[in-house]
Amino acid sequence: MDNVLGYQGKRAVVTGAASGMGAATAEVLAELGAEVIGMDRAPIAVAVQQAIAIDLLDPASIEAAAGQIEGDVHAFFNCAGLPGPPFTDLETMLVNFIGGRQLIETVAPKMPSGSSIVYVASAGGIGWQSNLAAFMDLFATDGYGAGKDWLEAHPELWEGNGYAASKQAINAWTAWRSVGMMRDNGIRLNCTNPGPTSTAMMPFFHDAVGKSLVDAAMGPVGRYSTPEEQAWAMVLLGSERASYVVGESLYADGGFYGALQTGQIDFSHLMPSD
Repeated sequence: MDNVLGYQGKRAVVTGAASGMGAATAEVLAELGAEVIGMDRAPIAVAVQQAIAIDLLDPASIEAAAGQIEGDVHAFFNCAGLPGPPFTDLETMLVNFIGGRQLIETVAPKMPSGSSIVYVASAGGIGWQSNLAAFMDLFATDGYGAGKDWLEAHPELWEGNGYAASKQAINAWTAWRSVGMMRDNGIRLNCTNPGPTSTAMMPFFHDAVGKSLVDAAMGPVGRYSTPEEQAWAMVLLGSERASYVVGESLYADGGFYGALQTGQIDFSHLMPSD
């Protein structure tokens, strides 16, 4: 069967396309015949139809980047993000969630019914349900500025671990916002939760929490994922073959989530030692 995933001739936007999962996703989509628009703050080396500079810390940059997209967008892959330290918790929350949300909402009017959005969260976002009430207050904010103001007024939700909080927010927002997007616009919104992946971010994770803690989250597969493995999970989730999948969090984590939930990983090994 030709064009089995349905990307031939479709226009796809990929953020974070300069490296890691974003670059791998852009390459896979191009191989599948999509017209790829790459967005990143850094120069994009992979072959894309259009490269757009964007800074997710700057709402004006977000608006300008979205405005450079001409025509319909059939698939959106939000892979851009910060790893936490050396960036501040607030910067991490703003890039990973507030800026990402703003870009998605700005591009969504260009997306016809039947389009899809895949947002990259993380296996580090496990447990988002316990913070859902607070997140719902955040989700009620309208726009980048209001979202930033809410964060600054409620540091207890994210201060001290902006990365995990931002990934919890993505999972929670996906579950919540997917309902309205599908009901009102026919757009599917889902997210992925990657396990440890061999990208340029990995040294930052090792420095921030220690290599032993990262290694403990590998799951029964027993190795780090490649960016290409994460790209294919996203591309499959965003394809026409997943047309009945809405509001889901796909754990592309080598079995970590299942093992953790069934007591086959000792949670104490995931906690930093005193």
